[in-house]
Amino acid sequence: MQAYDTIAAVDLGSNSFRLQVARVVEDQIYPLDSFKETVRLAAGLTPDKYLDDNSQRCALACLKRFGERLRGLPNHAVRVVGTNTFRLAKNAPAFLEKAEAALGFPIEIIAGREEARLIYLGVAHCAPPTQNRRLVVDIGGGSTECVIGEGLEPLRTESLYMGCVSYSKRFFGDGKITKDAMHQAELAARMELQSIRFKFLDGNWQEAIGSSGTARALADLLKQNDWSNEGISAEGLAKLRSMLLKAGECKRLDTLGLKPDRIPVLPGGFAIMSAVFSELNIQHMSVASTALKEGVLYDLLGRLHHQDMRDVTVNQFMRRYHIDPLQAKRVEDLSLSLFKQVTQGCDVDVDAAQQQLQWAAMLHEIGISIAHSGYQKHAAYILENADMPGFSKMEQFQLGSQVRAQRGSLSKVLKLSEVIEDWTAILALRLAVLFCRSRTDVTLPKMQLERSGKKYRITLDKQWIEQNPLTENALQAEVKEWEAVGVNFSIVSELI
Repeated sequence: MQAYDTIAAVDLGSNSFRLQVARVVEDQIYPLDSFKETVRLAAGLTPDKYLDDNSQRCALACLKRFGERLRGLPNHAVRVVGTNTFRLAKNAPAFLEKAEAALGFPIEIIAGREEARLIYLGVAHCAPPTQNRRLVVDIGGGSTECVIGEGLEPLRTESLYMGCVSYSKRFFGDGKITKDAMHQAELAARMELQSIRFKFLDGNWQEAIGSSGTARALADLLKQNDWSNEGISAEGLAKLRSMLLKAGECKRLDTLGLKPDRIPVLPGGFAIMSAVFSELNIQHMSVASTALKEGVLYDLLGRLHHQDMRDVTVNQFMRRYHIDPLQAKRVEDLSLSLFKQVTQGCDVDVDAAQQQLQWAAMLHEIGISIAHSGYQKHAAYILENADMPGFSKMEQFQLGSQVRAQRGSLSKVLKLSEVIEDWTAILALRLAVLFCRSRTDVTLPKMQLERSGKKYRITLDKQWIEQNPLTENALQAEVKEWEAVGVNFSIVSELI
């Protein structure tokens, strides 16, 4: 553990934004502060999938308040994740710029299955230990995550496009709770569940847990009416369904003791939970008090203790795609050596860039399993689109972009950013791939890479260069590639 002992997680959900600040003592997390604001971001999605101005204003105001509490914490002690609405919104990139400015920390948009993994992690760490396989269901504002896991290990993860906000808006938008609307909502949810039903049906697990605000609200309603002593039961849901239909509209639910912000999204959440019980043959579900934000905290704790899930994923991908580990190691060692030569003594923190370069080097040949011709393009596609536990969508995109630029035309694939380490990492990777082309443990020359602004210079042993004309020719071609994108790269050969 490093000198700091305070970490924080921000869950930017489709219904609510949540902030959890915690103290770390050895391997345990102790909550210090918790904030929740109902932003209902999913309700601000227009039919053509754009976040409207009002929802953006509400979200930014909330993020400014969260930013005040997080002020002073280092970037590596805070992890912020955006979920389904961020995944869907076409104007999410533009909104993210404003959101990050308001919060003061970078925001990761995570994939549905990564969200499911983190939810399970939050539930499993705080639930009593058991030998049973658990089914965890989390009904969020815009998506529903289903996970089967054992101990702390998620075994199956799925994310479905249905949530309490989106379904309440779609089927109960006028505030009316009619028999037909409820039937249509339940039917739509059951259709969504059909794609995962076989793998998530009872018999694949022994214990069901609900981890969302919807699950907690439903459990509270059943307990208040003596329809279930603890958690959610199938029988209790049937009775609650009759009560909701009798009420007929959302505004009549204020006498049930629900929090005001939960009432407008209860019908949609109920319809999804009812469908989950029916399709997966659940008779009883206990309810957890933890979910995504706690999972993010424990995942962040793992990174701080050098138990990063992203490293596990990279190693799994190397095995899955039959990457040559010796060649990957050659490229990794040389690219990191060159990168460190140039970035040593820099004022900025280059640890993240170095870590990403290491992953890129380990996975740079992942596309060869598809075809050798243009394998860097296949590699980039896999890295940008595969489910990669631990990685955010932005991290996958950055990794894919770096791997795509490892060879071939730079002008076609490279859009230079203002971050100098991006150029350096790509140059280091390209040079490592070039020098390790023989795929054997040949003795490479001493080399020194230097940088001054947009100018790079590599110094090599003159005698070695004369004895390796193929490499010399490739280096001269590299000079021209960088010149085409406005970067001066030169080669100096001298007797060393």
